[in-house]
Amino acid sequence: MIQITPHIRIFLYREPVDFRKGIDGLAGVCRNVLEKDPFSGSMFIFRNKRRTTLKILLYDGQGFWLFIKRLSRGRFNWWPEGQGDGILTLSAPELHLLIWNGNPSTAVIGPEWRKITA
Repeated sequence: MIQITPHIRIFLYREPVDFRKGIDGLAGVCRNVLEKDPFSGSMFIFRNKRRTTLKILLYDGQGFWLFIKRLSRGRFNWWPEGQGDGILTLSAPELHLLIWNGNPSTAVIGPEWRKITA
């Protein structure tokens, strides 16, 4: 089981991705488009064009994990529009909300006791 803790850096790519891509293709997006190291232990979140599926890429020190969530009905309600560098940093509680099809931008989340810096 993978725990999503406040220490994990979580990057969300705002643009839709071709979901025929697997681990190597998404790692290439991390390196070439996002200019981030896919081996850093950070989580990278991607979505398909129809907003029905998420893919999360994570390297744990031995290998890659690829998590997929496809909604059985409907679409993901919240997704930030592509602006700036195309990447958004999320906190662990915001990722939980996104996975459960919530809206991290309007949810009321308790303040962090102490901000964790990278």
